[in-house]
Amino acid sequence: MFELASEETFKEGDIIFKEGSAGDWVYVILSGSVEVSKVAGGKKFVVAVLHEDEVFGELSFLGGIRRTATALALEDVTLGVIERSYLDAEFNKISSDFRSILVASVRRFEKMLERACEFTSRMDPRIPKALSLTYKDRDSFIKAYTSNISKGGVFIKTANPLLAGEEFLLTLKLPDIPEPMTIKCQVAWRRKDAQEKETRPNGMGVKFEEMSKNDYKILNHYIHEITEG
Repeated sequence: MFELASEETFKEGDIIFKEGSAGDWVYVILSGSVEVSKVAGGKKFVVAVLHEDEVFGELSFLGGIRRTATALALEDVTLGVIERSYLDAEFNKISSDFRSILVASVRRFEKMLERACEFTSRMDPRIPKALSLTYKDRDSFIKAYTSNISKGGVFIKTANPLLAGEEFLLTLKLPDIPEPMTIKCQVAWRRKDAQEKETRPNGMGVKFEEMSKNDYKILNHYIHEITEG
């Protein structure tokens, strides 16, 4: 069995760690169950439900990366924190070449998980619609317009798209909705210096990463009304 540094307890509904947070402690479940999930396109995707004796948090340790998912206590949970010196000693027993392979595999798995969630969220229909929005680049606030929108993301028409992977806050105004929506976004891809500017304009495909439950409900209702209409 693992050497434990300490034990931690969490109540039902407690977040053990959040996706994107720092930390590389590895946990083993001593009692209870834990839900592991990711958010893509404003929607939550459950990756796994773990039970007694199962280990989680290992990807951050092996790959030296931020948390790839959120861990939530589904019931009262007792966790063992695996002793860091024990993990380091075991990891260092492996040859440097094999350690490099492990790290590369973890980082590749991280990207595959991201793309799988993105693909699922992109199954939502994209609706051609011009909506006004504002976002901030490195220097200033920019006003722009959408070309199409879905529950999971939007295409922003702009001559100077941000770089793929950049994160930013977007303020989106929907018709007949008094308060604008503020959404945390990430650039999935960009198109610049396009030849067919009418059918394939310059701009960037943006995925929604975080929004409030109320904003997601409003956006979902708006898209549903357009689709049905």
